[in-house]
Amino acid sequence: MIKGFRDFLMRGNIVDLAIAVVIGGAFTAIVTQLTKSFIEPLIKVFGGGGIHGGAFVIRGITFDWAAFINAIINFVIVAAVLYFFIVVPMNRILAKRKREEVAAPSVTPEDVALLQEIRDLLKKQS
Repeated sequence: MIKGFRDFLMRGNIVDLAIAVVIGGAFTAIVTQLTKSFIEPLIKVFGGGGIHGGAFVIRGITFDWAAFINAIINFVIVAAVLYFFIVVPMNRILAKRKREEVAAPSVTPEDVALLQEIRDLLKKQS
């Protein structure tokens, strides 16, 4: 049972997944800081500027709608990058493999073709 678990770990899937999680986290941190440093201040400027730019206050409680818009933009950027750099290339690779699998069975090995030729000759002789 331990050997099976070790084989599962060494198969590569776990290592690939761990690397993807670490890189994904780092990328998300970069995009978050980008939107927080550049996009959110722009939203606040267009939202009126000042102390409460991009927010409104009701009974002394501040509702920061600029941060919410910033989070949406952050999500869209991360989702777009994942789609265009992971999903689209993976779909192309899978489609190419599927085409190769369909093309492969049409080729008959040489020994099978020879056996079919012998069969056809025996049928003619009968």
